[in-house]
Amino acid sequence: MIRRVGGGDRWREERERFVNDDVEALGPLAEEFVSLGEALTIGEVGLGVIEVLERIVRSAQKVVGADVVSVTLRDGSTFTTPVETDPIASKADAVQYEHTEGPCVEATLDAGLGFAASSDLRHDTRWTRFGPAAADLGLHAVFATGMFPRDAGPRMGALNYYSRTPYGLDQADKDVALVFATHAAVALRGAKAVEAAELRATQLTEAVQSRDVIGQAKGILMERRGLTADQAFDTLRRTSQDLNVKLRDLAQTLADRRAEL
Repeated sequence: MIRRVGGGDRWREERERFVNDDVEALGPLAEEFVSLGEALTIGEVGLGVIEVLERIVRSAQKVVGADVVSVTLRDGSTFTTPVETDPIASKADAVQYEHTEGPCVEATLDAGLGFAASSDLRHDTRWTRFGPAAADLGLHAVFATGMFPRDAGPRMGALNYYSRTPYGLDQADKDVALVFATHAAVALRGAKAVEAAELRATQLTEAVQSRDVIGQAKGILMERRGLTADQAFDTLRRTSQDLNVKLRDLAQTLADRRAEL
């Protein structure tokens, strides 16, 4: 606890010592999560979702101790791997998507904790197509954590951890892996919310611009042909249909070439 006693210089010295001691107490795991927290502030640091996911898989690989880490994303019944630490993961993931079997598929689709694992893919009888194929690629152990963990499912996707050694992930901290899955899920939902807001803003801008240019075109027709506002709009609408041209594009052409009329 920092107590402000004596002069300002003494208080600053105590505060400096407290902060320095606190920083020195941070271990590698805490440092990784501090960095991730900064990376997840998408709007402030200007990072897109792919860049955030890249940071997550690099941090996850380092802290969890996996040889390879990848991200599975689900869009309806379609699975993709947008980010991985090694292209070999995309090949292994693709086998899972093709046959709809394997840990990342189960962690994404199944209810519960959202965790699926195999210590020896070559001899695992649950995934008879994925297991041998992954082993042939040199990946012999795996586990996947769904994003978000504990969702009723299906989830947005999963984080996938691979080892090139059988039983190579048995000592990995699964709790930490689940925390990384939560971070990844927050990044995805945050990015989707930002994208949706940007889309709405773009659509609103386009709607305002369309209204303005159509208003200009109506004004030109009212002035040149002595039409009412309703008659001018009806003329634009019928011409748009006859020429199979969008109303806004027709209005823009009319406004741009008003001097020729």
